[in-house]
Amino acid sequence: MTQTSENVTWLTQEAYDKLKEELEYLTGPARTEIAAKIAAAREEGDLRENGGYHAAKEEQGKQELRVRQLTQLLENAKVGEAPAADGAVAPGMVVTIAFDGDEDDTLTFLLASREYASADIETYSPQSPLGAGVIGHKVGEDAEYELPNGKKASVRILEAKPYTA
Repeated sequence: MTQTSENVTWLTQEAYDKLKEELEYLTGPARTEIAAKIAAAREEGDLRENGGYHAAKEEQGKQELRVRQLTQLLENAKVGEAPAADGAVAPGMVVTIAFDGDEDDTLTFLLASREYASADIETYSPQSPLGAGVIGHKVGEDAEYELPNGKKASVRILEAKPYTA
């Protein structure tokens, strides 16, 4: 899981290894594959009307952006342990909250960076208004965060447990 603080990103060893593996793939085999696609498309002739060439160049641009993102993330990473299961909300935890103390109006989410976003569970960044509002609070406590319209909203922490993939 990650916790970002002043350009430092905290990662578990497992998360660090996964991101490092992705970076190695993108800077090795993936670069070779995209270069071959571009070369093959270039051989087809006029580049102005060559859809395959333009698609390959766009794919290359996206790939290089991801390489820069991963490089920066890993350069600023500190590898550590997953958060403790002590009931306090921290990055890397699955948190269940009740809006305005209403036990029927709940939300369960992973508090982590977007690197961990998945279809399995909604992910909120620790820097998001909700994420920042609940960090440090313990199960049973109320927390406040600011809505986009500037008003405050209150939530009760119902559960906070370390995320397991």
